[in-house]
Amino acid sequence: MIFDPEIPPLGTVRDWLDHRAAVSGDTIAYHFFDGSPPLKWASLRDKARNIAWHLTSTGLEKGESVAILQPNGQDAIECLYGVLYGGFCAAIINLVAGDEAIGYALGHCGARVAFGGNQQIDLFERVRPVKLELMTDMPTLQSGKLHDISSTDAALLMYTSGTTGRPKGVVHSHSSLLAGGWTPTVSHKLTSEDCGLCVLPIYHINGLCVTILSALISGGSVAVAEKFSSRNFWNQCSESQATWFSVVPTIISHLLHSDVTPDQATRDRLRFGRSASSPLAPDVQNSFENRFEVPIVETMGLTETAAQILSNPLPPGIRKIGSPGKAYGNEACILSSDFTPLGPNIQGEIAVRGPNVMREYLNNPQATKDTFTPDGWLRTGDLGHVDEDGYFFVTGRLKELIIKGGENIAPREIDEALYSHPDVIEAAAFARPCKIYGERVEAAVKLKEGSELGSDRLIKICNDKVGKFKSPEIVHVLDDLPKGPSGKIQRKQLVHLTKNASA
Repeated sequence: MIFDPEIPPLGTVRDWLDHRAAVSGDTIAYHFFDGSPPLKWASLRDKARNIAWHLTSTGLEKGESVAILQPNGQDAIECLYGVLYGGFCAAIINLVAGDEAIGYALGHCGARVAFGGNQQIDLFERVRPVKLELMTDMPTLQSGKLHDISSTDAALLMYTSGTTGRPKGVVHSHSSLLAGGWTPTVSHKLTSEDCGLCVLPIYHINGLCVTILSALISGGSVAVAEKFSSRNFWNQCSESQATWFSVVPTIISHLLHSDVTPDQATRDRLRFGRSASSPLAPDVQNSFENRFEVPIVETMGLTETAAQILSNPLPPGIRKIGSPGKAYGNEACILSSDFTPLGPNIQGEIAVRGPNVMREYLNNPQATKDTFTPDGWLRTGDLGHVDEDGYFFVTGRLKELIIKGGENIAPREIDEALYSHPDVIEAAAFARPCKIYGERVEAAVKLKEGSELGSDRLIKICNDKVGKFKSPEIVHVLDDLPKGPSGKIQRKQLVHLTKNASA
């Protein structure tokens, strides 16, 4: 298996893990901060093969779902690769989605076997389908049989956040999953000398594909943290000798407002930090880079595309602040309402086509059909435009647009106005139903400790930057804003969370 920046990876995850074990067997693949020993490629392949042998011996069929309910750590990595190595579909369960969503996913995926640790036993017992068995110990076999598998076989099942209705189960094949590790490898020029820091949960597509699977393609390594901690982040970068990291805008903002800073050796070693999952406010990016001297590369991705579809180039390439960049490894375009590709600087829906695109939504042919155009473009649901240089700009989500008096208002405009004040750590605008305008604009913020900012001052900032019509009528000051597993702020929840809150 040879990495080629021009050609998506061929074969299966099994093929690539065998390749890594053969050519890089004694090289560390994954480090951990919880005291677990590091995993070398050869030992990881052996452990994955043991798990695959065991699952096959129980009578599981090729492509059958195996649920994984594990937080970041050695067991999660071994189980993930074991399930994939055996030709089964890894149903990665979001551990913070809530009992109802977790129970739905476990039932919907049809798994008969689940992997989980002792800490997940109570959760499992609360939500388990009747015929689902939980395994807490890693099996050890000396030999066994494996299914024959191909690149088109199902490999990953991951559920969307489900902000509207039930979560949808996104199915990726081996080829699209490998392409999900390949696109960041290409855009970020990752090599076997690189070590990434993973602080995002691997039950989110960003943590899984961008960091965990890019190492399989590049031959580099990943240091896996149990979870993000602003207090520990820079020490973890130092301890692991990380050369890059992938985070989300809320993490960048929290690091910016922390009093912890990296030492000079860490600053010099870090080639870049990567931001994804939601737009990064330009003021936050500029402040971060000025303070920490680490360039941030803004990107964009979806669960349906095995993460990345767009990225800014690495320095010294041109990074356009406020843009998630250009297409790498796939095609991207702007579509009109009748699915016609549009030219530069015309707003429409961002769409993508390429080897990293999902196979389908599990057991939901209508949703699958609605997501793809007749020409095979996957509709992202994001609004934006592309400039003459091929850089995309996102103005908002179709489902999150605030329609006030018939005029579309992109929440991102208000977010960026609020983030312009240095006391604002988190910000999100959202729509509140209104009898006069249909919808009105409100917003919520988290402020740094000791800040005396109030709603009136924040509204004035918005008035000055986006005009009175687009500005929020009230800004709620909260201890925390609701976030999904990746740290992305959940606007829909703010409507209910702030219903009786005071400014």
